[in-house]
Amino acid sequence: MKRKKTLSLAATLSALALVLAGCSSGGGAGGTTLRLALNQTKEHPSFVALDNFGNRLSKATSGRWDIEVYPNETLGAQQEAIQLVSDGTVDMAIVSGTQLANLNKDFRVFNLPQVFDSIEHQMNVVNNPDIVGDLYSSLEDQNLTVLGGFTQGARSLYTSKGPITKPADLAGMKIRVQESDIHTKMIELMGGSATPMAYGEVYTALQSGVLDGAENNEVSYVSQKHHEVAKHYSYTNHLIGVDYLIMNTDRLAEMSAEDRAAFDREWQVAIQEHTELWKTATEEAIAEAKADGAQFHEVNTEAFSKALQPLIDESLTTDTARRLYEAAQSAAP
Repeated sequence: MKRKKTLSLAATLSALALVLAGCSSGGGAGGTTLRLALNQTKEHPSFVALDNFGNRLSKATSGRWDIEVYPNETLGAQQEAIQLVSDGTVDMAIVSGTQLANLNKDFRVFNLPQVFDSIEHQMNVVNNPDIVGDLYSSLEDQNLTVLGGFTQGARSLYTSKGPITKPADLAGMKIRVQESDIHTKMIELMGGSATPMAYGEVYTALQSGVLDGAENNEVSYVSQKHHEVAKHYSYTNHLIGVDYLIMNTDRLAEMSAEDRAAFDREWQVAIQEHTELWKTATEEAIAEAKADGAQFHEVNTEAFSKALQPLIDESLTTDTARRLYEAAQSAAP
C-alpha cells in the first residue's frame, strides 16, 4: 500500500512537471506568479473569484505578485495538492475542510453539522482571525498556512423516492456520502444508510437504484445533473461546507509588508465576491432544477437538529475544539 501511494505521488509530480514546463514562477519585470491548484471548472464561482483575485493582486503590487489558477485538478486532486503546496512545488491550493481535518483534528469542528446558521455566519467565523488565528497557524510546521475560507454552500438531502421531511422518512434509504466518518455518522443519525461512493459514480447509481439519494448543495445537485434522477430536494440544511485557501508558508514569507497587506486586502475582496457569486449560482441552479421538474421541500428542522446533536457532542473531544465550537456559536447573528 505504501509503495502504491509513493508511485501515485511520483506519477503526479511527473505529470505536474509537464504541466508547468515553460511556466516559470517568475513573472514579468521580476514578478512572481503563484500557482494555485483548484478542483473546479473555469465556470465555478471559486475559479472566477480567484482569477479576479490574481488580476487585482498584480495591479496592486505593480506586477510583483500574480496568481495563475489551474482548474479541473490539473495539478492533482486535493490530497495531492496539499503535499505539493507543503513541499513548494505548488504555491497555493483550495482544499476542503475534510482534507485539513486529516492534518489537525480540530478542523473537524467546522465540518460538523449545524455549526453555522447561514453562509454569512460561516464566513464571519472562518475568516475571523480572533477565532481561527491559532487554528490556521497550526499547520505551519508542515510549511502550510491557512489564509481563510470559501463557502461550499448549505448541503441538503435529495432522493428519487419522494420528499424527506423528518428522519423517519430516511429509513431503509441508501444515501451517498463522502468518505468521512463524520458524514457517515451524520446520515445514520438522520435515519438513512450511509453509502460512501466516488462523486463521479453518483448519477449512475441514482439512475439504477443502487442509491436512493445523496446530499449536497443546490449548485452541485444541478451541475452534476442529479436533479434528473433524484427529483426531490429536501431542505435539511444539515451542513454548510467550507473550502480553505492554503499557501506554502515559506513563499508567503517572501512578500514584503506592503505586498502582504495588498495580498490580504484583495483576498478579503475575493471572499466577498465568491459569496455573492455563490448566491447567484444557487438561485440559477434552483430555477433550472424546477424548470426540469424537480421539487423542493421544507422539513421538520427541529427533528433533524435533535437527531444530529449526539454527533456534535461526541466530536468535541479537546479543549481547543470546544472553544472553537463555542466561539462559532457566539458569532451567530
